[in-house]
Amino acid sequence: MLVFAYILAILVAYLLGSIPTGFLVGKSRGLDIRKLGSGNIGATNVFRFLGKPAGIFVLLMDALKGWLAVAVAAPLIATWLGGPMSNLTFEWLKICAALAAVLGHNYTCWLYFKGGKGIATSAGVLIALAPLAFIIILGVFVIVLACTRYVSLGSVLASFALPFATWLTTRSVNLMIVTGIMGALAIYKHRGNIKRLLDGTENRLGGKKIASQGPPQSS
Repeated sequence: MLVFAYILAILVAYLLGSIPTGFLVGKSRGLDIRKLGSGNIGATNVFRFLGKPAGIFVLLMDALKGWLAVAVAAPLIATWLGGPMSNLTFEWLKICAALAAVLGHNYTCWLYFKGGKGIATSAGVLIALAPLAFIIILGVFVIVLACTRYVSLGSVLASFALPFATWLTTRSVNLMIVTGIMGALAIYKHRGNIKRLLDGTENRLGGKKIASQGPPQSS
């Protein structure tokens, strides 16, 4: 029964994470966000092309997906199927749900396994798993964004700091490992942005859009 609880938690969390919020918001406006700007379905691309309200909505909904997977779905499944669990077993159930939610967002089954970069969904997961670590990396993101106006650079540096912030605030090796995986995945998904940062062609928040980004990339 415990194994089934893990499988069900992973499946439910993946399906929650896979809801392509940015794509759906774009479709409601008659647009395919995958064909605009970077081609990404995340909040930053939505913000640039559909406006601030739409971008904020997508950001919050993508974060909510991650939070629901860890803070609501996993405990409900544990109660329903798992019965009494040790703290370590329950922690691993939430960790599995966390990773599944992020992978669902990044590789959504509804868009041929091409999705977003996982920053907002990872933030929602982190709020549920390690809220103090979230505050630290949010601070890193805000400072970098304020200094450079590069959303991507703030996301990459916050992702790099994530496992260190988790260890500092939780002293949990398990959580440090899983947040390290989440951070590495987020940095990998930003590889196109990193290249544009190095080339000097990355767009700044609120700045004039640079047309030489190349074809849209959904990854």
